[in-house]
Amino acid sequence: MRTDRIGSTVLTMVLLLIVMTSRGQDKTSFSLEEAVNFALLNNQTVKNAKLEMEIAERQVDELIADGLPQVNANMDLGYNYKIQRVFLPGDAFDPNGDPNAVIAQEFGTLYSGTMGISATQMIFDGSFFVGLKAAKTFTELSKKDLVRSNIDVAEAVSKAYFGVLVNVERYELIKSNYSRVDSLLRDTDLLYKNGMSEKIDVSRVKVQYNNLKVEMDNYQAILDYSKSILKFQMGLDPKSTIELTEKIQDVDYFQFDQVQDFQYENRIEYAQLNINKQLNELDIRNVNSGYAPTLNAYGSYGRNSGTQELGDLVNFTGNYWQGVGVVGLKLSMPIFDGLRKSRQVQQRKLKGEQIKNQFEQLEYSIDLEIEQAMASYNKEIDNIKAQKENMELAREVYDVAKTKYEEGVGSNIEVIDADREYKQAQTNYYNAVYDALISKVELQKAYGVLL
Repeated sequence: MRTDRIGSTVLTMVLLLIVMTSRGQDKTSFSLEEAVNFALLNNQTVKNAKLEMEIAERQVDELIADGLPQVNANMDLGYNYKIQRVFLPGDAFDPNGDPNAVIAQEFGTLYSGTMGISATQMIFDGSFFVGLKAAKTFTELSKKDLVRSNIDVAEAVSKAYFGVLVNVERYELIKSNYSRVDSLLRDTDLLYKNGMSEKIDVSRVKVQYNNLKVEMDNYQAILDYSKSILKFQMGLDPKSTIELTEKIQDVDYFQFDQVQDFQYENRIEYAQLNINKQLNELDIRNVNSGYAPTLNAYGSYGRNSGTQELGDLVNFTGNYWQGVGVVGLKLSMPIFDGLRKSRQVQQRKLKGEQIKNQFEQLEYSIDLEIEQAMASYNKEIDNIKAQKENMELAREVYDVAKTKYEEGVGSNIEVIDADREYKQAQTNYYNAVYDALISKVELQKAYGVLL
């Protein structure tokens, strides 16, 4: 019974896990944070950056392999159809021969063979150890590249997400305006039928009504396109649906307490440049290590043979194969290379000076970027306040104009003009909101707090 209960519990957990996984894959509603996190797992740029980091790690493994024993086996079986001849004095084999004469004597057998195994082991090579350190540092650079890709993707997703939020509000605004003008059209038509308005008043409102209907249909396509851009940035299936769980009213603007202790190191570009500096220093050490000797151990063992018959050559159990082996140390000491390494070090030191200048330029660039982003953000925040006030005033003007028209003391043209101004004020307000949100993202990136 206990076993059955355990089996049932495990099965239930597995099924629950499958359902949860399935729901995660079918997820269509996202907050901004969820959209960014989804993109960091599914965006193709991020995926490639992760693969690049794994490639760098494999390159370190490849370099480590050079410091491990290198073992090789070989076998060679040959038919000497033309045996090499050795030139000897005439009395080499015959004491009575002419010592001034030269005879050509075959030296070898028709069949020959060798087989063996050899191994080498690095004992000391300064370039290897410096190169290993450089490879690991390069891996750190690939990690920083991944972080930068994540930041770029977070920026793109955030801007696309805000674009959809604003377009949703704009679309709802157009529908609201359409409903308002539709009501105005019906009221104007009723006044006309009761003899309290002219036909031209109805026509004016009808023109505005038709334009709004076309605008509403067109903006639905704009909203769908902005969602497609967001899905693309997130790495979401283009055919899937997507809904945003946040509203414009819920979005927090820039939190300045996040950047009270800002340092240049907060920017990923600074960290990348710092690693490039380390790589250049390691490159100098690598060149200088070329002055040091290298020491390797080696050893080999094999057997060789020579016969006049092929059958004897392939008879590995006979006495035709004789063993041979060697072990030893190989020391290599550089003496003079025409000042080649000295010139290489000089080049890399000059590159170090370039990197130092790049640090100064980057710091200046970051300062300028923050200053511009801050100015843009403050301007957009002020613009939101102004446009919101304009929108509220335009609404009051419209309400007054409509009331006067309904009471017979105002004109139809006055209502239409007020409605047009109100719609323009609404558009200006949401344009200001979008620009402020984009400025917020750029300010976050400038301070290095986007992720």
